[in-house]
Amino acid sequence: MKAIIFHGTDSQAGDYWQGWLKKELEKAGLEVEMPHYPSLNNEPIEKTLAYVLPAHEFTEDTILVGHSAGGPLILAILEKLHKPIKQAILVGGYCTLPDNGHPNPALQPSYNWERIKTNVKDIIFINSVNDPWLCDDKQGRAMFDKLGGTLIIKNEGHFGSGTFKQTYPQFPLVRDLILEQFA
Repeated sequence: MKAIIFHGTDSQAGDYWQGWLKKELEKAGLEVEMPHYPSLNNEPIEKTLAYVLPAHEFTEDTILVGHSAGGPLILAILEKLHKPIKQAILVGGYCTLPDNGHPNPALQPSYNWERIKTNVKDIIFINSVNDPWLCDDKQGRAMFDKLGGTLIIKNEGHFGSGTFKQTYPQFPLVRDLILEQFA
């Protein structure tokens, strides 16, 4: 089993709960990749995909976890795959342009929702009603309505944000959602 953890916009690999999650999953025996992609959401998604897709192997035993702009990155990856992965968890993810005045080149103009759905066996969306970046429960609901899966709504901001001083050092829910597959 392998997990790949994608950070969000202007973040580092391991920010917030991601470094903690990597250690927790490795303790449980998973191989974990936590790449750093500094251009994520600062360049068009097609350009990002050109180096992300060949950098990783995506198999039926792959689990993808993405925070914030890592969510649309995962949607774009799933649209390009030729065989399904095990699980995808989008934390504070989004699929439409939040009305916050910030550009979002991580978003595609549209998505092939049926293709995405066939390329992931289990998809989970974790969003918050009070996300200051507007990657909120409405964004989670929009993805859930297109893809099904599981939608979890919290009241915990953006699940990590330097701008809003939300450190969010651990995220046991994400760990447990991944590890419950092995129970």
